[in-house]
Amino acid sequence: MDKKIDFGWLLPTGKQRMPPKGNAYEKYVRQVLDRISGLFHSAWMPDHLMNGQQEIPEALVTLSYLAGLYPQLHFGAVVLAQSYRNPALLAKMASSLQQLSGSRFIMGIGAGWKEDEYRAYGYDFPKPAVRIAQMAEAVQICQAMWDPEQPTATFNGRYYQIDKVICQPKPDPAPPIMIGGGGEKLTLRVVAQIADWWNLPGVTVKEYARKLSILEGHCQEIGRDPNEIRKTWAGVVSIAPTQAEAELQMANYDIWPGDSPLLGTPKDIRRQLQGYIDLGVSLFILSFADEPQHDGLTLFLKEIAEHK
Repeated sequence: MDKKIDFGWLLPTGKQRMPPKGNAYEKYVRQVLDRISGLFHSAWMPDHLMNGQQEIPEALVTLSYLAGLYPQLHFGAVVLAQSYRNPALLAKMASSLQQLSGSRFIMGIGAGWKEDEYRAYGYDFPKPAVRIAQMAEAVQICQAMWDPEQPTATFNGRYYQIDKVICQPKPDPAPPIMIGGGGEKLTLRVVAQIADWWNLPGVTVKEYARKLSILEGHCQEIGRDPNEIRKTWAGVVSIAPTQAEAELQMANYDIWPGDSPLLGTPKDIRRQLQGYIDLGVSLFILSFADEPQHDGLTLFLKEIAEHK
């Protein structure tokens, strides 16, 4: 791994990788953050509101709390559902977190997809094209409100409007905006137009390459250098001393349909990572298949993170 490569840890929520119920959640999260601090670049929180009766901490509150405890780590959402927060309020919240954390916030954002929590919490759930267009407008509002050259920000979009908004203090620098998703006609075009970073979860190297070529095509159409966009991947790692142990761990993990994990011995994992790195991926946001046990994380830290 000759290039500068960063790793992030995906905090558990819902059903996967959770410690026993009760007060163990914060203890477990802090145990992991203690171990990765100084070796990993960042910690990341999904943005969901419910999953049956499982514990689901709110994303931005949790990230704000943890950012104050761990000054060596960056913190981000992978990814915020744009519908859950008024865009101007989101811009204000992100600006505050960026300032208070010493510029360690990454604003991951997506169009939103989990219909049951939309309905339960009283949000409208329009068709995907509308949600993607809303996401694009939300990002533009954030960018306008953060712009140091604009004392006030006004935006009149199809879905969202602001009028002479004041956002002080301005974040300096503005948080990078990471758009998540791989929709080829709409989402990737928005990534090309306005994203600083791009996240594509779970796909194989071959599929990542195919999506990347589509993103590069959108960039070419609008005259943007695709190298300006940081490429990231999120997914599951099943790492163990032997292939058989790694496969057994993965057999007990309920992976998202169609996703492809990193699986095998440390040597195998390094080789699999290199495939993405060769495409330009420079940040991997990881969960570990044996969590809440620490064996996989410990092996990854010792054999990979410490030698990147």
